[in-house]
Amino acid sequence: MAADLDPKTRTELEAAAFRRLVQHLQERTDVQNIDLMNLAGFCRNCLSKWYLAEAQTRAVPLTDPEAREIVYGMPYDEWKAKHQAPADAAKQAKFADTHKH
Repeated sequence: MAADLDPKTRTELEAAAFRRLVQHLQERTDVQNIDLMNLAGFCRNCLSKWYLAEAQTRAVPLTDPEAREIVYGMPYDEWKAKHQAPADAAKQAKFADTHKH
């Protein structure tokens, strides 16, 4: 049962799952961030921001570009140039509708 996991094992499993998620997102360059946002409410940028925020709470020196590179597997500008396609009007409208502040 999950509740019986000791904290160290739980952290190790969570870290391994995180690494697999990041690897999966790095391999699935065909999946655009806007599609992730529209379907799941988060994207690679969100993940890198969460990573950076956790580093900051622990006083780990990490910059936004470094956190993005960890998630993207390359500098963000390079990933955008290689893999980011323009979002069509329908995707932009859905994003605007579902992500109102």
